[in-house]
Amino acid sequence: MPRWADDNVLVGFDTADDAGVYKLTPDLALVQTVDFFTPIVDDPYTFGAIAAANSLSDVYAMGGRPISSLSILAWPAKDDVDDLKAILKGGAEKMHEAGCTILGGHSITDEEVKFGYAVTGLVHPDRYKPNAGARVGDALVLTKRIGTGVIATALKRGIASEAHVEESTRQMLTLNRVACEAMLQFDVHSCTDVTGFGLIGHAREMAIASGVSFKLAADAVRFLPGALDYARQGALPGGLKNNREFAACSVASRQLAPEVEALLYDPQTSGGLLIALPGADAAQLEKLLPDCHRVGRVVARKRQPIVIL
Repeated sequence: MPRWADDNVLVGFDTADDAGVYKLTPDLALVQTVDFFTPIVDDPYTFGAIAAANSLSDVYAMGGRPISSLSILAWPAKDDVDDLKAILKGGAEKMHEAGCTILGGHSITDEEVKFGYAVTGLVHPDRYKPNAGARVGDALVLTKRIGTGVIATALKRGIASEAHVEESTRQMLTLNRVACEAMLQFDVHSCTDVTGFGLIGHAREMAIASGVSFKLAADAVRFLPGALDYARQGALPGGLKNNREFAACSVASRQLAPEVEALLYDPQTSGGLLIALPGADAAQLEKLLPDCHRVGRVVARKRQPIVIL
């Protein structure tokens, strides 16, 4: 893309960060992001709410507070309008939960349903949390479990249990607001949210942007109930395969169980925050957040940005 200098751009697209940050005044900056996708659950209301939570996540990953949003909708002209109403209601109520006002939006006719939001947030220009900035010696913590992509694929194949789908859905509906507010109490050096590129893909971006390498402990990563079993049965989404083809060349690892390796590339929807911070702070953060767990540490740059133990 063409580039033009603008001193007010604090975070652009150079480091593949979660959102852009634009300084308005010495004490105020905008955080801007956009995200939308096709349905991943059967219930339209729940889909709308998950789409909203997912779109808000990038603002929280930057340490920001979402204030307004614009909806983005693609809808087949002949589809049931009641389903559309439910999607919009689910998204609106999740935005309201976040304290984020919907100002309007845009829709088009399309044979494939797509829904999401462009979200604007606020942050102090000196206090945003970029994906660059992880320091050697930092601990790496993850605030949610992994496996939403595999479970969604198992649902489409008719092999997912109701209990496993419910737990995955509960996690996707959980805003990253509490995790954001908790991490801002500590000396966070870097943060990203783990979404479509999977844990390895987003960790890779974070490590490269920071000029370091990440050592990830595969046996420390927590997976959603049922995810390992469905991965063993081959319920692997297309995005997982794409993520592995793209990022595997950046990974050094010993032999892993195939299902564990697959889930490290699993594309997440409304996933957790991956945070780099000092070890003592990481221990305190783990006490504040029930699903927060340590998944690795930051080391000096190796040949590969990601080393899996």
